[in-house]
Order: sequence, then structure tokens, then C-alpha cells
Amino acid sequence: MTNTAAGVRFVGRDIYYGWVVLGVAALAMVGTLPGRTQGLGLITEPLLADLGVSRVQFAQVNFVATLIGALFVGIGALVDRRGSRMVLTVLAVLLGAVVVAMSRVHGAVMLLVLITLTRGLGQSALSVVSLAMPGKWFRRRLTWAMAVYAVVMSIGFMLAFPIVGSLVLSWGWRATWAAIGAALILGLAPVAWALVRPEPATNRELEAEDAAPSEALTGDWTLGATLRSPAFWVFGVASAMYGLVASGIGLFNESILATRGFAPGVYHQALAVTAITGLAGNFAAGAWADRGSLRRVLVAALVLLTAALIALPHVSTLLHVMGQAVAMGAAGGFVMVVFFSFWGRTYGRRHLGRIQGVAQALTVLASAIGPLILAWWVEATGSYAGAFYAVAAVLALLTVAAIRVRIPSAGTGDSRQPQPSG
Repeated sequence: MTNTAAGVRFVGRDIYYGWVVLGVAALAMVGTLPGRTQGLGLITEPLLADLGVSRVQFAQVNFVATLIGALFVGIGALVDRRGSRMVLTVLAVLLGAVVVAMSRVHGAVMLLVLITLTRGLGQSALSVVSLAMPGKWFRRRLTWAMAVYAVVMSIGFMLAFPIVGSLVLSWGWRATWAAIGAALILGLAPVAWALVRPEPATNRELEAEDAAPSEALTGDWTLGATLRSPAFWVFGVASAMYGLVASGIGLFNESILATRGFAPGVYHQALAVTAITGLAGNFAAGAWADRGSLRRVLVAALVLLTAALIALPHVSTLLHVMGQAVAMGAAGGFVMVVFFSFWGRTYGRRHLGRIQGVAQALTVLASAIGPLILAWWVEATGSYAGAFYAVAAVLALLTVAAIRVRIPSAGTGDSRQPQPSG
């Protein structure tokens, strides 16, 4: 593999360098594992037993840490000013150091501090950098590139979770967490520094993608102008609502299915079906949006998600459960591609880090609130059904909004849109 003016020469052909950056970005997203709910879930039981912390205390720690950690999405402004290479490298080192420190924690107070830092540096900051990187390199084929990013990232997590889980069982949670921290410092950081280049400075450089044009693209919006755009809030809240649903159901799905008479094994089967369908949804959404519009992809996702929520309290056979899991997975695959693509495709790339930071904050907050809503509802009513119906009603309203909202495009004469800078 050698560098060329067009990008990188690999196996006798020139490849646009954005694809290399996309691969590093997907690796960086997998590196957020210790700061994610699913990652922490791999060590929850041994950690609670080791530290003598109750489930309620741990849930409270996790909630506070998630809310404070959401503030770290402000890293997007630094990405816009300093570039992805430096910011990603420093974040990988800092997150790795925090994870190593967490492997030595012995008290509840330090646990709160360190989980807050893993949430902030991992789930929030590192996620924002990872998401912004492809958007800085791709323009014409951004949607398709983000679909590939989503697939590579999903495969990475599908490999990482069982590997980390098995290491926790054989090594213990402390040694496993220390190894993950070392991998971030000695693996991700050097890869980021070696492979990530400065982003293309001009649109002319982006022409090297050699792709057919898709939808009309806007100039570069400022964060303030973006936040005044109704489309930002419709797409942002819709994506966050999926996170709310996924986090709530993901944490309590075994209990939800148990109320319908299903054994834990069914829950595990449903997880596998959702993951596989999500990958298929990534490909389908990428192809669809590359030829059509992200609005249609989002509307389809919201319809599927609404139907899945309404159906969940009524599943009575294994076929029903798997059908509901397929709908959830497809909706998730669609939303993932929309969330990864919409901001850069609609609002440009100059301020993409800031814009995606705010969008990411919405999803982080929603993922923290989702389990609490379900827990409170069940405690008050004894049933999950009412919560599902209420959220489905909100999703139905968002579907209507997604159909009707005006999406900015070039040449619309929107007074809120700034002229492209530079």
C-alpha cells in the first residue's frame, strides 16, 4: 500500500483516502465500548459483587454519569478547529488511561468519577469525533459511505462484545478493563496518528471521490443557523427517540418477554435477530438513500419502530417475537444511516463537529432517560404496555413531522442559511 496524489494505492489501484479514514473512524467507535451501556453491562455483575455496590446505587451512578458525560460532546468544536487526527489520538490516550484507572477502583465515589469520565470521553467525545471524520472526507457519496461505516462498526461491536465477555469470565473484570485501556493507548492512538490525515480543505479535493451526485447539497451552515432549522430538530429528536426505545427495551427486554411467558433463551435469540437485521438495514438504507432521500428512510424507520412498539405488548408466539425483533433491527439500521449521514449532507462539513455534537447529546440524554421511563411506568402501573403506547404516539407525531418538514437544500433562498465560507 503506497500513497498517491489521489489517495492510496492498494493492489494496483488508486483508492480515495477517505475510505482509510472511514476505517479508522469505525475502529474508534468500537473503542467507545467501555463508555457504553452495553460495554459496562459486560462487567456489571462482577463489579457489583467486588465493590459491594447495590443495583440501585449503580443505576444512580450510571444515570448521573451519563448526564454529565453528555457535556463532553462539546469536543466537536475542537475537531472543527484542530482536525480529527490530533483530537482522536489524545482522546484515545485519555480514555485508555481512565479505563486502566477504573480497573483499580475500590470505592463508590471514585467509581462515579471514573464512569463519568468513560461516558464523557467514550460515549460522548470519542463518538462525536468518529462520526465527524467520514463527514469531513465525503460529500457526494456521504450516505453510502456512512452505510459502510455503520456496517463495519456493527461488525466490530459484534466481535468485540463476545471477546470481552469471555475475557471477563476467564480473567476477571479488572484485568479485562486494564487490557482494554492498554489497547486504546497502544493500539488506537498510534493507528489514529499514523493513518488519519488532515481533512480536505476544499470542495475540489472532495471531487476525488469519483461518485455520481445524489441530492442537492447545501453550503456550510453555522451551528446557530442549524439549530434554527426545524429539520435539525425533527431528525435529531427522531433519532434520539430510537435511542430512548432501544436503551429502555434493551435493558429490560428479558423482563418484558417474561411477562408474555417467554424464557430467557428467547430473549437471546431475539437479540441475534435484531443485530443481523440491523446490518441488513444498514445496507438497504445506504442504497435507498443514495438513490432517493434520507427523509423517506427516516419515515420508514419511524413507521417500523411505531409498529414494533405497538406489537410488543401482544406477542404470544415465537414467530411474533422474531417478527418484532426484525422490525426493531430494520428500524435501527435505517436510523443509524440517517443519523450518520444527515448532518453533513444537509448542513455541510465546516462546522460538522459542533453540529453532530449537539445531535449526539440528544441521543445520549435519550438513552439515559429511556430505562428510567420504563422502570417508573412499571412501578406505577405494573405493566410495560402503557409506556409503549405513549412512546408510539410520540413516534407517530414525529413521522408526520418528518414527512412535512422542509429540508434545506442549495438554492432555496433560506434566509437562515449562511453563505458558504472560504
